[in-house]
Amino acid sequence: MAASPHPQRNSLGDISVLYVAVMARAVAALQHDPAPWLGQFGLDDSFLATPQARISIPRYMRLGQAAIELTGNRALGLTIAEQTRPVDAGLAGLAAQCAASAGEALATLIRYSPLTSRNSRGIPVISDNRLQADFYSIRPYNQYNFFVVDSVLSAWTQLLRIFTGQHQVLERVLIEYPAQGLETRFEEWFQCPVTFGADRNGLLLAPRVADLPSLQAQPAMFTELCAQCDRELKKIRRGWTTGDRIKDMLPPLLQGETPELATVAAKMGLAPWTLQRQLAAENTGFRELLDEARRDLAIAYIRETGSSLSEIAWLLGFSGPAAFHKAYRRWFGLSPGEHRRALSVNFPG
Repeated sequence: MAASPHPQRNSLGDISVLYVAVMARAVAALQHDPAPWLGQFGLDDSFLATPQARISIPRYMRLGQAAIELTGNRALGLTIAEQTRPVDAGLAGLAAQCAASAGEALATLIRYSPLTSRNSRGIPVISDNRLQADFYSIRPYNQYNFFVVDSVLSAWTQLLRIFTGQHQVLERVLIEYPAQGLETRFEEWFQCPVTFGADRNGLLLAPRVADLPSLQAQPAMFTELCAQCDRELKKIRRGWTTGDRIKDMLPPLLQGETPELATVAAKMGLAPWTLQRQLAAENTGFRELLDEARRDLAIAYIRETGSSLSEIAWLLGFSGPAAFHKAYRRWFGLSPGEHRRALSVNFPG
């Protein structure tokens, strides 16, 4: 049976069917029929043709790992990038295609990235006068998510090459996960030094690349498409309460620490007492929302990842595994290890 085009929101994040379609093209480019591979995950052509369809990030990671096993290509992310066109980033890609410069195009892709993807570590950012772009991937890293980092950074690079008509557009690539024996292949593909084990995932653009005119610039369409993107972003967030906004912001703030109300208020552009008052009007409070966010993420990590319990404790901002175990028993009535063993019966693979 095909997957539902409107799956339940996953706490770890979700991604547009557009990216699944690009992966399917990459599998085909590597001389394999994508239909049986997609069928293993309940996906078919009708699902790929549903514009608003998404799958969870954990499911996308398993899909990618299955594609790597099928094709034998450990650098699948680079092949995915080679198959990427502006339209594969949806409205954001079409708007970026019409931008005046390469820097404005990359900034547009990143600004509207929530239209096609969301993950618990946060949204991509561009900084340093559009010379640096960073991507946040679910951690800890393993064979299931190396390719996600590879595909995002290389797709940005591929689109910069399309927009500028130039192949050498980068000064350096930064990758968080440790080297996997593919260093030479990555440096040949990116045409610049690639640093593994870095403190972030990012691209550093070569000097003056951000100012290069886009070969496909179209000012009128850029204005129109950006307006459409803005409307779509508002649709995504329509009806959100203050509590919803806070729970959406909390996951990337949790890693290794417990965020304070004042920190969240500052990120929302509010005074702490104003935020408290808004939450009180919704019959909730910051500590309650923090607990709910941790609970939702905890069950997602236990069910959908192979992360160790100490790693999950850190990702949720607990002081240590003991504090995580205590909270987990309060939420679910059993330990996280017991719950993982029980869920493995119902959620194989």
